[in-house]
Amino acid sequence: MVCDFEVVDNTVRVNCLGCVFGASIEDFEACMAKTIDKLLEVKNAERIILAETRENEYDFEQVKLLAEIANAFNKILNEDKIISISNLGPKECEKYFPKRLADLQFLILEVFRKDPVGAFVKLNKLITAARINEQKAPENLKKCFTHYLQNALLPIERILSSCALIQMAKPRLENYRTGDRSIYREIFHPTVKPNFMLTRFMIAPPKEGRALEKYYILKNVKVEIFRVPGKVKLFYHITPPEFTLSEEKYLILDNARRYLSAHKPTETEITEPEKARELFFNIGRDLVKELAKSMGVELSASEIEELAVLLARYTAGFGVLELLLADEKIQDIYINSPIGLTPIFIYHSDFEECETNLIPTKEDAEAWATRFRLYSGRPLDEANPVLDTELTVPGGRARVAAITRTLSPEGLAFALRRHREKPWTFPLFLQVKMLDPLYAGLMSFIVDGGRAILIAGGRSSGKTSLLSAMMLEIMRKFRIIVQEDTLELPISKMMQLGYNVERLKSRSVITRVETELPADEALRTALRLGDSCLIVGEVRSVESTALFEAMRIGALANVVAGTIHGESPYGVYDRVVHDLGVAPTSFKAIDLITICNMLRSPDGLHRFRRVTELTEVRKHWKVDPADEGGFVTLMEYSAKEDRLKPTDTLIDGESQVLNEIAKRVREWHGNWDAVWDNILLRGKVKQTLVEYAKYSPEILEAEFVCESNDIFHLISEKVKEEVGALDSKIIYDRWLEWLKSRLSKW
Repeated sequence: MVCDFEVVDNTVRVNCLGCVFGASIEDFEACMAKTIDKLLEVKNAERIILAETRENEYDFEQVKLLAEIANAFNKILNEDKIISISNLGPKECEKYFPKRLADLQFLILEVFRKDPVGAFVKLNKLITAARINEQKAPENLKKCFTHYLQNALLPIERILSSCALIQMAKPRLENYRTGDRSIYREIFHPTVKPNFMLTRFMIAPPKEGRALEKYYILKNVKVEIFRVPGKVKLFYHITPPEFTLSEEKYLILDNARRYLSAHKPTETEITEPEKARELFFNIGRDLVKELAKSMGVELSASEIEELAVLLARYTAGFGVLELLLADEKIQDIYINSPIGLTPIFIYHSDFEECETNLIPTKEDAEAWATRFRLYSGRPLDEANPVLDTELTVPGGRARVAAITRTLSPEGLAFALRRHREKPWTFPLFLQVKMLDPLYAGLMSFIVDGGRAILIAGGRSSGKTSLLSAMMLEIMRKFRIIVQEDTLELPISKMMQLGYNVERLKSRSVITRVETELPADEALRTALRLGDSCLIVGEVRSVESTALFEAMRIGALANVVAGTIHGESPYGVYDRVVHDLGVAPTSFKAIDLITICNMLRSPDGLHRFRRVTELTEVRKHWKVDPADEGGFVTLMEYSAKEDRLKPTDTLIDGESQVLNEIAKRVREWHGNWDAVWDNILLRGKVKQTLVEYAKYSPEILEAEFVCESNDIFHLISEKVKEEVGALDSKIIYDRWLEWLKSRLSKW
């Protein structure tokens, strides 16, 4: 029935479908009145949902404003019984009673619940008129107005003035006109949820927020960043098309969703989400077309396509998570428990920590958790309260960490680390100043030299992204074996780029799924898969022993690289030897340690990523590398200059790692100047890409960078054949000629 309501967990849900009074407190006076009536019945209400084709949800603070008005209404009418004959004046003033009673009854019974602010304004007009009459009246009639003021009008005014809604409205009354609802639109901001969705949405931008930036994702999804006075956290406001559809389209989508919700997924759809999405999209497109026709709604082909995309997003897909993952500027997504009380938070590459206008529901959380379990094949329950997996959706991919009871007392929570859809490259890192040309050239040289490398740093320091950029420096003629417990590295993209790469997925040390191969066994398997470069996503536990075995073998021929948590070279040593149980002598298998860090500005409000150190591990020490000079810094970050600077050891050619590489190349053996010249050449090539990116930013992306690397090696080979040496000037000039020619064709 229209306007029927139910109460669940102190939430009042009102059925407004077909209601002539509307479904918005701020827009419709009758809707406000009926809501206040319901609050008179439900004393402990904390939230109100007005459900039509969209659900408008008013949170605790907004319900509290309305509940105060409801209590004031009850106090005036029933508890204090202010509207009574005795309060209208002494018996000798009876000639005034009919008008006064009519005024008060109209004010309280007709206006008060529909328009409390309007009632307050009218009341003050009555008070002003009564005071004027009190002053003008003959002495024998003054008491008629004094009694009316003191016993009726002023008590009502005191009750109303004590209500927070009236206090908030007072500064806005100067230009107020009776019946104007704009004042309520400034105060009430419900979260909006179309019926076909689960997530709630704050449709209005933050009050007094100052817009800092606006851009679009997925072509038609608007994103705005606001600074809110008094808050250090910025506000990320997203407006996708699903929140601005016509009522007819909402009905079509809701009916289509109800139909599709009865569809039971097959085993293929569970294990292959891309096929499930394609199936739901095709079914949804036909369904939308049929429903529109039956409802007499004319839709163009593009409109049908748009609705089918939305339907797939909120049935086979992950709803608003897909919108956030489609924003390349988002790096982290945080959904805290208890779900439904707080918005989603994100970390933005330009604006850092932000609060969003999206509030997930418990139903959202349960649906996401179920899909993560099905797609990963890993459990998530009280016996297994942690799930580590990955998510790939149109426009983005992410590493997902989900927790639930017993680890999280308030239930489900999620953290998503968004990975760039396209792999990071050294030129891209140069552009954002995470590293400098010398480091890029040096690491390119070292990767070609086939050394053992660990990339260390804290969480969110950029370790995995740097590792993926380093992998693109491997020549595409070499085979690569990648071992990860959670799939983060852009292997699918590398396959598309023509790399000969095989990925192994091992058992997570966090979730411990028994059907998956342990990390150490997976690594030993990798060593039996033939001569290959070996990449380990993250060194966490028992696989470290196998990794150092691989480094001992791999360092003789191909690059071996991985990431590990650690803030310094000695921190890495301490973790590997003391925490993971690797013998100190085995630690010597590492050739180089790169340290990444997340740095902060002096005011503490901003963060930025930098490579802060490059250290080589020498082999002469016996007990402690720190005490015996086992760590030799090659490059070190200068905070004053905000750049990575080479040490004298590197500049003077005293790096043992680089000299070991040089020994295997006839032209470089004993010729440090030639080695240094080649390192600088590689860095110059990558810096030139950054400089020419102003003509075409795409040249910084993986596809072009890999092509550039191939051309660099081919030109180097050709120049060596022609002049008998790797002449850097000739190589660079020919490469630059190729670059300009390539860009001229775009």
